[in-house]
Amino acid sequence: MENSFIKEVSIKAEKSLWGIPQLSVRSILLTVVGAILVGLSSMYIALRMSALPWPTIFVAVLSMAVLKLFGNTTLNEINVTQTGMSSGAMVAGGLAFTIPGLWIAGIYKAYDPALGTLNEWLMPKLWPVLLVSLIGVVLGTVLCWYYRKRNIEEQGLAYPIGAAAAETLEAGDEGGTKAAVLFGALSVSAIFTFLRDKLAFIPQVVDGKIANLPMQFYASPMAVAIGYIIGFPGAAYWTLGALLSHWGLRYFGVLLGTFSDEAQAGSFILTAAVGLMVGSGIGILIQFIKSQMDSKAKTLTTNSDLKQSISRRNGLYVLIAAALSFVFSILVGFNPLVSVLLILGVVFTTMMSSVITGQTGINPMEVFGIIVLLAIRLLVRVDDTLAFMIAAVVAVACGYAGDAMNDYKTGAILGTDPRAQFVTQMIGGLAGVAAAVFALFAIIWSFGGVGVETGLTAAQAHSVTALVKGIGDPVVFFIALVLGCLLYINNVPAMIIGIGMLLSLGMAMAILLGGVVSLVITKWVKKEQSSNIANVISAGMLGGEGIMATLLAFIAMFGG
Repeated sequence: MENSFIKEVSIKAEKSLWGIPQLSVRSILLTVVGAILVGLSSMYIALRMSALPWPTIFVAVLSMAVLKLFGNTTLNEINVTQTGMSSGAMVAGGLAFTIPGLWIAGIYKAYDPALGTLNEWLMPKLWPVLLVSLIGVVLGTVLCWYYRKRNIEEQGLAYPIGAAAAETLEAGDEGGTKAAVLFGALSVSAIFTFLRDKLAFIPQVVDGKIANLPMQFYASPMAVAIGYIIGFPGAAYWTLGALLSHWGLRYFGVLLGTFSDEAQAGSFILTAAVGLMVGSGIGILIQFIKSQMDSKAKTLTTNSDLKQSISRRNGLYVLIAAALSFVFSILVGFNPLVSVLLILGVVFTTMMSSVITGQTGINPMEVFGIIVLLAIRLLVRVDDTLAFMIAAVVAVACGYAGDAMNDYKTGAILGTDPRAQFVTQMIGGLAGVAAAVFALFAIIWSFGGVGVETGLTAAQAHSVTALVKGIGDPVVFFIALVLGCLLYINNVPAMIIGIGMLLSLGMAMAILLGGVVSLVITKWVKKEQSSNIANVISAGMLGGEGIMATLLAFIAMFGG
């Protein structure tokens, strides 16, 4: 049943720009601003939390609120705008899950003023990362235009995140309640972060003990929000990983003599956690391949299927995107053969990513990066620096593919012109590149490097590093990898457990609090409106801390 908002917008005239219905100048302008904000926030979240929830509700409510404020909008103009806004998140995710491995592996060093100026430290690193991000965005955008018709119109894949965005927009925002709640939560979270990180009025971590066991709580709206978003089961598994790490291995492991000291325990934890995450990624792919074989879809295995899904005109678009990406990759430092193999790898993995996202809502972008990296290294020698760049290109493209296909699903439900979405997707991606790349360096500079000890866990980047440089005891890694794969296949989220092992105990406790709140609301409140408002509050808390913390990093880096 249509509510008054849908009735209102359905009778308004559609905007048209460049001959594309539903595309407007203000959609493009808001796309740029929104993609930058989401890119900044997402980079901080991904580096700090080693997780990146889809920014669905945040961008849906944000675009709805701003366009309704301007007036004379339509449901499709709102959707076109939110399509572009969300693009910055997956650019940030693809980079955050791979590029920090350069610091973890010791290839890049933390900034040291005694060794040179900030400009001398930044610029040689900045341009290659910008270029690999552009490759991922250009290829991801154009290839998803290919896959849209097949995945959504012909196969009717679910894309649960895209369907959720459509529900959010269809529900409207009577009286501006959602917008007020979103901006209120965002503002409170941002102010809280400013008081905590800039003025030190609020302690970052509260320490204590329970029966002589260490206990912490990290004062973080972002962590509580993530706990709510992933729900109580996910938060409980996350906390289980943290307790296994901090209590089981660090405390009792050292106390009972299993490890000589905390450093040895930490090395074991890192190796085991990375093994669990990589194994979980392999489990995802095994289940996906099995489902494809069972359905006899054969989407991923034949060139004829790809050719059937595209027209000659679309083929020209891909050739142009591939040529542009080839030039960018040469500028990064790849030789022509590696560049060609990389582009072919992106074609294959974005196709796979687009289907996995459609079926499950999960998009293990860094796993795809590892797959292409290993495949190329079997054929061609690639140095470690370029190896991380290969993984980054694939991760950005695959992350971007998941976001784009979710948006196209939203558009298919709402009747949005996909051409308008394509335009804002590309523009938002380019704006997201600028925001995410600069945020990456500003945050790493602010924290003094990457690693558990700095507070930037970047767990997925540890997985990539393990496949590039090797990490810890190979026996421990292999056992954890097999265990992670078996756990995932048996519906136990080993990746979440592995991430929990690497994050601080205080962060896990904050996440658990959010999970408990989610459990209370879903089990006892049982009111759809309360659940919706709680989702909006969580989105605001997540965005507020992410944006403020990143802005503070920029101010510290460039403002002195």
